[in-house]
Amino acid sequence: MNRFEIITGDLTTVSTQAIVNAANNTLLGGGGVDGAIHRAAGPELLEECRTLGGCPTGQAKLTRGYQLPAQYVIHTVGPIWQGGEANEEQLLHQAYLSCLQLAVEHGIKTVAFPSISTGAYHFPVNRAAEIAVSTILDFLKTDDTLEQVLLVCHDERTAIVYHIALDQYPNKR
Repeated sequence: MNRFEIITGDLTTVSTQAIVNAANNTLLGGGGVDGAIHRAAGPELLEECRTLGGCPTGQAKLTRGYQLPAQYVIHTVGPIWQGGEANEEQLLHQAYLSCLQLAVEHGIKTVAFPSISTGAYHFPVNRAAEIAVSTILDFLKTDDTLEQVLLVCHDERTAIVYHIALDQYPNKR
């Protein structure tokens, strides 16, 4: 088993200890991945999120998974693409890194990510893929506690872009 894999599927059905929610700053649900996770987890997730006081862009917060197969949800807020001049790349890197660090802090061994910020936030998928792949793989080089990190793409076209980023990553294993 590779410690890092890119798959195509429905993030809400993945059986990892934690899944990552590409949330908005309120953490109170929204569209895309965020809405799907809230619907699948049930109303208890929203109740717990209301106690968290939101989340700044690039940071992450942890909740239970409720009715999801995953025990936990790591909520992170990726940047809204504004043409590349508003520190979006660094903020996206920080969003992935915050999730990985939070997982390790809580003893989580397996985590699945969506393609953060590439839907309603319009971050260019090819650049987002490079940031996601390099952030995750660089982190795994220095951490031996995470056993598996999945990147779950909602369609084959997105998965191809992430596989290209993986192929281009230096020293990728």
